[in-house]
Amino acid sequence: MAATLIRSRALVTHAIDRHSWNEIPDGAVLQRDGVIAAIGGFPELAAANPDVPVIGTGREIVLPGFVNGHHHVGLTPVQLGSPDLPLELWLTTKMIARKVSLYLDTLYSAFEMIASGVTTVQHIHGVSPGGLQEASDASDEVIRAYDDIGMRTSFSFMLRDQNRLVHQQDEAFAASLPEALQAPMRRWFGRYKMDLNDNIALFEGLHGRYGGKPRTRIQLAPANLHWCSDTALARLSDVARKYDVPLHMHLAETPLQKEYARRRGGCTPVEYIARFDLLGPKMTLGHGVWVSESDIERIAETGTCVCHNCSSNFRLRSGTMPLNRMEAAGITTAIGIDEAGLNDDRDMLQEMRLVLRAHRVPGLVDDEVPTVAQVFRMATEGGGATTGFNGTIGRLEVGKAADLVMMDWRQISYPYLDEAMPLLDAVLLRAKTEGVRTVICDGEVIYQDGRFTRVDRDQALEELHAELSVPFTDDELERRSLSRALLPHIRKFYETYGV
Repeated sequence: MAATLIRSRALVTHAIDRHSWNEIPDGAVLQRDGVIAAIGGFPELAAANPDVPVIGTGREIVLPGFVNGHHHVGLTPVQLGSPDLPLELWLTTKMIARKVSLYLDTLYSAFEMIASGVTTVQHIHGVSPGGLQEASDASDEVIRAYDDIGMRTSFSFMLRDQNRLVHQQDEAFAASLPEALQAPMRRWFGRYKMDLNDNIALFEGLHGRYGGKPRTRIQLAPANLHWCSDTALARLSDVARKYDVPLHMHLAETPLQKEYARRRGGCTPVEYIARFDLLGPKMTLGHGVWVSESDIERIAETGTCVCHNCSSNFRLRSGTMPLNRMEAAGITTAIGIDEAGLNDDRDMLQEMRLVLRAHRVPGLVDDEVPTVAQVFRMATEGGGATTGFNGTIGRLEVGKAADLVMMDWRQISYPYLDEAMPLLDAVLLRAKTEGVRTVICDGEVIYQDGRFTRVDRDQALEELHAELSVPFTDDELERRSLSRALLPHIRKFYETYGV
């Protein structure tokens, strides 16, 4: 890979603290073979490297590439027929999702992420029907899509070995239903054939195949406390240490999940997984909404990370994560767009603004609410810390990966912007996806002026449209009918929680 010099109007390399960042006017980044070789003023670097091609006009703001710290699917649940509902009911509506090419589906959301400046995604793949071979093939298709488009992925296949639909063993729930629903429910459960050993074998196979790939990492994902048996939690804890890989676990997302932990173990979800030595810098808790003060202290003490999925929490009525308390405790936090943002897309610029504004409690004390520098850190270095690329991405620094996003300053500042406005404030509050000019991953331009350099977006979307324009299969029709019929029974089941 040839060297390039990335030129800027201003270069923001990293957040220094909650209120400041390192900014270099007329700055530049010299990258060689995907690694940052030098950072400084453009005139000096250009003079020292006269034969190196220049990317940028000097009118762009350059920042580290963003990290989407929690992602699952391509087409959104709304596109596939699942309206926003409380999480436990919403999961039932997802049964109707159509069979779709995972390669094309993954490209669909990757187009949206990259166009908003995302260079790395934490892809947490949901359970796929079938056994080990089907799960391995599905994982390969997802990873192939990211590899083809050129972005980084830290990939995991969510492990569930119990309670696949509600907080109850599968057979017991099926038996509790009216007789007419029992056979369809058992057929739905029967579609998923992966046991705990298969899940571990899947991880080991993927880790072996992709371990040497520069833009791919394989990690572990215990799906959630209610979805994992004690045996599974213990095995995952051991496997993570054996292979020295990160874990990402949905936890304490809803009040029903908090109550489930109390019933199962007489404690909070955080306290429960601590029994299996699962807390620490290698663990990221997705959502973390319903945590206690003592949970926050333990998360901070152990160095555990938390991924804030703000849009998802709002859309599914899960609650508001105590971000301000976590920040005050010094917890490493990331930002995840999850299934989709408020506009039903994967716009990291909008998600950053939502995080910045959603926690603005009344009062005059600035340190109690998120700051621009903090949110910038969450979307870059904080997100990077939750992936298998920790330590190599998230800031622009010599020796780090050359992952950058270049934004048009005119889109941000036109027709007027007072010179007193801090640059990063202007970027986070005003930048739009149409102003994203260039996205660079591993030193390679993968997006330039609305065009993806490796994949034909129009062709991929047309293929995806054609694939979903065929009639429903018998299996899809049965699942649609089953989903509708189950909703009142799911609601009744959770009403016993009294939450």
